[in-house]
Amino acid sequence: MNNETFQQARSAYVSKQFDVALAKFTECLEDTSVEKAPGEVGLLYHQIGNCLVKLKDPNEAIHAYSQALVDTSYDASGSVSYNLGMVYASQGDFEDAITNFKAVTEDSRYATPYKAYVALGNSLLKLGKSAEAGAAFRSAALDESNPDPTKALLNLGVCFMALDRPMDAIASYESALQFDMKPETRNKIFANMGQAYVADGKMEKAVRAFESALADKTYVFNDAANVDYQRAVAAVAAGNTGEVEAVTPEEVASTNTHNDLSGLDVQGDGVPIESSRLDPSEMGTMQLSETSIMREIAAAEQAGSQYFQEAEQDFQDWGQPLKKKRRHRGLKAFLIILILIIIVAGGGAFAYTQGYGVPSQQDQVNALFADPQNADVYAASVDEGKKARIADTVTQGGQVTINGTTNNLGTAEVYATATTSQGGEVPYQISMVRDGLGWKVSSVSLSFTSQS
Repeated sequence: MNNETFQQARSAYVSKQFDVALAKFTECLEDTSVEKAPGEVGLLYHQIGNCLVKLKDPNEAIHAYSQALVDTSYDASGSVSYNLGMVYASQGDFEDAITNFKAVTEDSRYATPYKAYVALGNSLLKLGKSAEAGAAFRSAALDESNPDPTKALLNLGVCFMALDRPMDAIASYESALQFDMKPETRNKIFANMGQAYVADGKMEKAVRAFESALADKTYVFNDAANVDYQRAVAAVAAGNTGEVEAVTPEEVASTNTHNDLSGLDVQGDGVPIESSRLDPSEMGTMQLSETSIMREIAAAEQAGSQYFQEAEQDFQDWGQPLKKKRRHRGLKAFLIILILIIIVAGGGAFAYTQGYGVPSQQDQVNALFADPQNADVYAASVDEGKKARIADTVTQGGQVTINGTTNNLGTAEVYATATTSQGGEVPYQISMVRDGLGWKVSSVSLSFTSQS
C-alpha cells in the first residue's frame, strides 16, 4: 500500500475534509504500483465506508463496508459489521442490521460486544421481536466491559412489558436503579416502574414510583404514563391500595398517542418520547440527513492518528457513559433468575421439538389400539368416514410396540407393531399432528420395511 497516499487520506479525514479523504483512500486502493499487504484492502474499504457515511451516502457506504468484509485477512471485521449494521438501521432496514449485529456478537476479537448487543436489541424491538430483544439486552447488561448497564436493563424491562410480564419488568428496573445515572434517566425508570405496577394492579406501589419520578419537579409524563398515574392515584384515594384489576393491552393502546412499543414512558430504544432530538443511540428510521447515527458513526477516527495505526478500533461511545456505581448483588441475583427462566424455557422448547407432549405419542397410540372408536384420539381434520377406515385397519386389543418415530415441529410419524391374539405381527405407520401441547392421530396405514 502507498503509505504516503494513505497518510494524506488520514490527515484529510482528521481535518474533516471527507471528500478529499475519500478520493485519497480510493486512490490508495486503486494504486497497483505498490503491493498491498494482507488485510490492507479491507482496511481501505473500511475507511472509504467511513468517509461515505460522513458524506451521507448510505448506499455506497454499504457497498464499501461489504467489500471490506470480503477481505478475510482484515482482522477488524467486527467493527466493519457494526458500522454496516448501523447504516442499515439508519435506513430502516432492520433485518440486514440484525444480521450484521449478530455477526459482531460472534466475533471474539470485538472488544465491546455490549454495544452490538444493545444495537441488536434495538433493531429486534423495531421488528416487534420482544423476546429476542430481551435476550440481547440481557447479554448487554451481563457484559463486564459495559460501563453502564442501566439502559440495557431499562430496555429489558420494556421487553418484559411487551411480553405482559410486568413483575419481571419491575425487577429489571430495580436492578437498573442500583447504578449511578443522570436524574432524568432515573426519573424515566421510576415512571416505567409505575406503569408496570399499574399493569400488575399494585396501585399504591405505582403511586410511590410515579411520585419518585416527579420528586425533583423536572420530569413530565407522556400521555400514557399520565393516564396510568391518574388511575393509580384514583384507586388509592378510593381505598384500593393493593391488588386491583390489571390494565389490558387494549387500554394501554387506547392511551398511547406516541406510537411507542409498549405504552411505556420510554420507547424500546430508551429515548424519551417527548424528546425533540434523537439520542445518538437511537435506532430510528429517519432519513440519513436527519439522523444523528450518520453524524456520529465513525467519529472515533477523528480522535487522532492512533486509529489508523491499529487494526481494531471501535466507534466512540454514543452519548456520555454513566459512571458505574458497582455490580450490585441484586442485579446478579435477578440475572441469574432470568437465566434459569431462559434455561427452563429452552428445555421446554427442546422437549417440544423432540416430540414430547401431553398426551404423548405413546399414550395416543395405546388409546387408538385399545378403542379405535375413541373420538378423543383423532385430530379435528379426521372426518367420520376416515375414522371408520382407520378403525377397520387397526388391530383392536393387540399389544402395541413403538419401533421408532420421526418428529417435526408440528407433525410426527410413529412406526409401531401390533401383536394379534393369534401371535401374528402387523406393522403400522401412524401419522400424528400437534394439538396444543399434546398429539392427535391424523391417519393410519400399514407399513412394511420397503415403505419405511
